[in-house]
Amino acid sequence: MMKQILLLLLFISSATVFAQTELSQKSTHKNGLLIKYELINKSEKINNGEITIMPEGGTPPYKFYWSKQSISSDSPTAKELTEGVEYFVRVKDAEGAYIDKSFEIKPESIDERINAAFTPVVEAIETVIMADIFAGIGLYNPVLKDDNGEAYHHPNGNEEKMKIPLVVFWLVMGALIFTLSMGFINIRGFKHAIDLIRGRFDNPNHKGEVSHFQALATALSATVGLGNIAGVAIAITVGGPGATFWMIVAGFLGMSSKFVECTLGVKYRRIDSNGEVSGGPMYYLSTALSRKKMGGLGKILAFIFAVLVIGGSFGGGNMFQANQSFSQISSMFPSLEHQGAYYGIILAILVGVVIIGGIKGIARVTEKVVPLMAVMYVAIALIIIFVNIDRTGEAFGLIINGAFGVDALKGGFLGVLIVGFQRAAFSNEAGVGSASIAHSAAITDEPVSEGIVSLLEPFIDTILICTMTALVIIFTGFYTPEMSSGLEGAELTSRAFGSVFSWFPYVLIVAIFLFAFSTMISWSYYGLKGFTYIFGNIFYKLFKNKNVVKYTYYVLFLFFIVVGASSSLGAVVDFSDFMILGMAFPNIAGLILLVPEVRKDMKVYFTKIKSGEIKRYK
Repeated sequence: MMKQILLLLLFISSATVFAQTELSQKSTHKNGLLIKYELINKSEKINNGEITIMPEGGTPPYKFYWSKQSISSDSPTAKELTEGVEYFVRVKDAEGAYIDKSFEIKPESIDERINAAFTPVVEAIETVIMADIFAGIGLYNPVLKDDNGEAYHHPNGNEEKMKIPLVVFWLVMGALIFTLSMGFINIRGFKHAIDLIRGRFDNPNHKGEVSHFQALATALSATVGLGNIAGVAIAITVGGPGATFWMIVAGFLGMSSKFVECTLGVKYRRIDSNGEVSGGPMYYLSTALSRKKMGGLGKILAFIFAVLVIGGSFGGGNMFQANQSFSQISSMFPSLEHQGAYYGIILAILVGVVIIGGIKGIARVTEKVVPLMAVMYVAIALIIIFVNIDRTGEAFGLIINGAFGVDALKGGFLGVLIVGFQRAAFSNEAGVGSASIAHSAAITDEPVSEGIVSLLEPFIDTILICTMTALVIIFTGFYTPEMSSGLEGAELTSRAFGSVFSWFPYVLIVAIFLFAFSTMISWSYYGLKGFTYIFGNIFYKLFKNKNVVKYTYYVLFLFFIVVGASSSLGAVVDFSDFMILGMAFPNIAGLILLVPEVRKDMKVYFTKIKSGEIKRYK
């Protein structure tokens, strides 16, 4: 009987842990070095596989050189491994004898299988989008070194390197070109942008669906979110306080990118017989480039963008938001930990109620939620700054010195600059093209006016909100390794705010929920326009009803909210994030070709303003 019970217990444990053990027969040296190893799939969740190496023979102590950089060369166990992905280790003894071995932990659950399928795809895309072409052609040495010229190393023994990602270079290069080409419209147009959102130039006879302010709020709701909370913390942790300065510079340059893309979004939008607007890169890339006898290129760029915006809407604009907002809420209220599906259903209902009303319904919500979020967040940040006002000189000294210093650990001046630019670009999405979809619905017959309104987005998102987050982290001392140890992303930001106001983590939960909710409703509109661009005519021919394509997309979008809240996403969301970043490549390529046209329209617009042809109504 005891034997049967032991066998039963063994079966149950193996079914839940999936542990595998085998003896390696490979030995490449005469001293008889061998290894046993154990592969453990701990649960159905992703990225929690383990490998333990048990060397035999040879001469201790042993070293373990893992392919995963975060694992120490002194550790015989590798944790937090992705199931279905191949890992490599070199086991080396004190005499230099070694054995190389590759491992793969078998995926068991559906989440693990999906994650394993997407991981190699994500790695391939990352190789392109995040490629460092400058290091590749030898323009600089990416290895990080200390003051004595010695290289820093990851825990596994590999050299630490900095990177200038291709997509960041592409976004910043475009922003710099647009800033110079438009004569610093980000400065010259700022006051006029304020007048426009105050309605001083609103012509009641102009066409469109939403006001300037509503279009701005809708576009902002898609960018103001977890990037402002978690992304800033990452930037400061990696690049130090100096990254704040370069985030501000990147936000300043990004204002010009928004101006160019949103001007074109309104200029080449399409308004159907019901007054419904469709606009964005899909339309200005195909139509504007066709007029320049580059129709073939324009159609290709437009199609690529539409595919990417659909994928981005389901992942980064949807599943990621549902997943991360539930993660934060369940961490604060542990009793909700396994209730992700119910949370997703409730969230899907709330989102569905809003998006069913189209851009007008979305705008009515975002024009209230976005100002509420921004004012609440900035107000609390300012209070914390005033509480620590005596540290103002020290804080700004850290930012300026860090921005232009040569701290080798951070990769020097260039390293800090890249970190700041990267987090700002990922936060405000200037140059990605998504915002032009929302702004194309604005009530105006003057495309340049909406372009000027849109330049306020990077200012609010990056220069204002991201800077407030950064200042709180710096003022409270959480930029130091001692204070930030073991904290990442939103947790670090929450701890910094909570050090002054113990109740802030609860406020942050509300903010994260609102950020996620508003981001989802805006991205549903972006994805719908991409979906309609590709499938609209096909669905109409099949069903003779224009609404079928819209409701098909909505059903898919709401379904993915539930999936996101109740699943471990891993590589699926990474894939979607890269799709959002990938939107920058076709968009900026087209914008650069269309810069002369936008510059000409801008000059004509300001001439009309000066002459009074464009009237002031308030």
